[in-house]
Amino acid sequence: MTRSQDKHQVGWIGLGKMGTPIVRNLLDAGFDVVVYDVDAQRIAEAMQFGARCADDIRSLARTSGKIFSIIPDDEVLRHIALGADGAISNASQGAVYVDMSTVSPAVSEEVRDAARERGIGYVCAPVSGSTVLAKKAQLTVFTSGDNDSYDLALPVLKAMSSRQYYVGQDQQARYLKLAINHLVGSTAVLLAEALTLGTKGGLEWSEMLDVIGDSVVASPLVKYKIGPLKERDFSPAFSSKQMLKDMSLVVDAGTHVDVPMEAAALVRRQFAEYAEGDGGDLDFFSILRAIEMGAGISH
Repeated sequence: MTRSQDKHQVGWIGLGKMGTPIVRNLLDAGFDVVVYDVDAQRIAEAMQFGARCADDIRSLARTSGKIFSIIPDDEVLRHIALGADGAISNASQGAVYVDMSTVSPAVSEEVRDAARERGIGYVCAPVSGSTVLAKKAQLTVFTSGDNDSYDLALPVLKAMSSRQYYVGQDQQARYLKLAINHLVGSTAVLLAEALTLGTKGGLEWSEMLDVIGDSVVASPLVKYKIGPLKERDFSPAFSSKQMLKDMSLVVDAGTHVDVPMEAAALVRRQFAEYAEGDGGDLDFFSILRAIEMGAGISH
């Protein structure tokens, strides 16, 4: 059995905040993981856990039957997946390429078409969850792609996540991820306005949050943020700049399929204005600061 046919070999591209803990979980699950990243320090860290290093994407793709990536944006996805040195052009026949990034359906379609031309399986598998959940292998994965490729990827997905949702054979997972992120980003703005209204109306901060956390609107997201909000701790689990990127993807995806996204466009505008100031690197729930400032509240 060659390495490209070894069901336990995984090629992994992208060792950021999510990629690094995922790779560690795959290693703990017994997979042979070959990694690539532009950051040599991240590669060195992964090698300490037992990963092997590929010299470039070309060599990683040629020796891995299952190629995974989790990267920042559309531009990087095009770079690693497409072109003469990319993963698709250099993957072995019968290989499957799984991208777990939050990217646009439009660019994902480009990768799908390139994969089809070469007979390579392609699975969209964006993730939902924090870095804490990534470390615990408790992420949620939304997947779409052809059934055979999904079946090949599933053992790897199970090693990094607690829930896997297969939602279709094309770009459905991309749209589901963006739909959820629309709700997440909009929730931050709506809660900020509601809290500011309550503050101006004389409510005590901690008590107001307790009641909201015990009310009909207390989603898991809201409950998760109650503690940090009480302390006004805006350490970035997911930054305002990252949310701006995701809300832009939401609006653009709506344009791509002729869906008016007026609410999403308003939320994107608010994050764009806020991220230009000193809030870009803070947690996206810190948009509260901008809403308070507009209401004349200072801390």
